[in-house]
Amino acid sequence: MCTVTFIARRHGYALGMNRDEKLTRAVALPAARHRLSAGDALFPSEPNGGTWIGVNDSGATLALINWYSVNARVIGKNVSRGEVVKSALPSESTAGVDAALAEVSLIRVNPFRLIGVFPRDKTVVEWCWNLERLECLAHPWQTNIWISSGFDEPGAQRMRGKSFSEALRQRSAGSTEWLRRLHRSHGPERGPCSICMHREDAATVSYTEVIVTRQSATLRYAPGAPCCAALQPALTLAMIRRSK
Repeated sequence: MCTVTFIARRHGYALGMNRDEKLTRAVALPAARHRLSAGDALFPSEPNGGTWIGVNDSGATLALINWYSVNARVIGKNVSRGEVVKSALPSESTAGVDAALAEVSLIRVNPFRLIGVFPRDKTVVEWCWNLERLECLAHPWQTNIWISSGFDEPGAQRMRGKSFSEALRQRSAGSTEWLRRLHRSHGPERGPCSICMHREDAATVSYTEVIVTRQSATLRYAPGAPCCAALQPALTLAMIRRSK
């Protein structure tokens, strides 16, 4: 249950992600700077160390949403989907993510859609895992949205997609403030299918915002529904050109 919005810019991009979860789920740890096998990254994390979104010092962002339209589930002990992003996050290219995913025992990971944004070659790629096949989809470098919902995925995609399309007609479309307004919006009504989602047993529990320019990657995190939670102070990484 999540919404990811990507805003393409000439020299970088912006990305916002609402994380929707059951209210009984453990509270996540706030965003922090982490040292990875290749460089540094910024991301919030689960108590067990996994994450659903992060940006590294090459400017690449990886964000994972559950794929509820696929009914298949792992039988027996599963690997947390939060480990998928953490494994892929050191990568600065699609080839790097491909290699990282090849090292993960995906047959033990429930269905997901992993969105990767790579600013150096202006590439947006989506990896879709359905417990049988990993499909790689290339998207154009243009503003886009991805939506998942365990309550009513087709309905949420339809209603949130409509809110997104209407917001794109606003004069401020593409600005950082526009992105924040979109992710705290309740159109057409506050409920399970609004972008800022609210149900009796679940809700949007955090908002993560990534801004990447030629010089830096900045991440801001709100630990709660974006309609009422304040953004915490920004964390920033300087861009680093890694050796091939």
